Amino acid sequence: MARAYLFLTVFIPLTFLFALSAIIGTLFDASGRIYAAHARLWARLSLALVAVRVTVVGAENIPAGPVIFMSNHQSNFDILALLAAMPRQLYMIAKKELFDIPVFGASMRRGGYIPLDRSDGRRALKSMDNAAAIIRSGKSVVMFPEGTRSTNYQLLPFKRGGFMLAQRAGVPVVPMTINGSGRINPAGRTRIYPGNITITLHPPILPASAASRNEAESRLMTQVHSAISSSLEL
Repeated sequence: MARAYLFLTVFIPLTFLFALSAIIGTLFDASGRIYAAHARLWARLSLALVAVRVTVVGAENIPAGPVIFMSNHQSNFDILALLAAMPRQLYMIAKKELFDIPVFGASMRRGGYIPLDRSDGRRALKSMDNAAAIIRSGKSVVMFPEGTRSTNYQLLPFKRGGFMLAQRAGVPVVPMTINGSGRINPAGRTRIYPGNITITLHPPILPASAASRNEAESRLMTQVHSAISSSLEL
């Protein structure tokens, strides 16, 4: 537990400083490259604080153009691992409330991250349509279809929202399996251990047409679930 508190003592001010610096960087670079470089360096420094290494397997499965990456979610370290090691500039989709956090939320907005408003059905659908348009314009995003962290490494039931978004965006979905992060920072526990995280990228899946939108979303959900499960270490 002492390791976790020492980590947070450095991580919190480091996050604030990088968020502020990234905001300034966006004033001089509208492409997002400076922001992405900030995010990658922040993630790598954060992982180095607790001796965590990340390996990416299957990078050749990432197609050209925008994609939606869908991954299992075991730990707060999943996002750090993805930002630190993925060979593609990533944008996060996050609940709207996170964008209200001082400095951090402003940094996310300036970095092009996408808020989803889940306060009611109408706003949620409008927010999803906006997100789909942003993805089609060229941004590759990351989503965790479980919606929360798993406490036993097994996949939780998927939420439907990510698959609704994938059908609306009409871009390839690349399933990812993250192993090891749950052992480094177990969900619901204030403990951090050194170790290794492996990110396995599976072949892309194209959203397919079907007799109904619900059928298409269900089919995509089943395919993504099967791909992530195929490399999951329990």
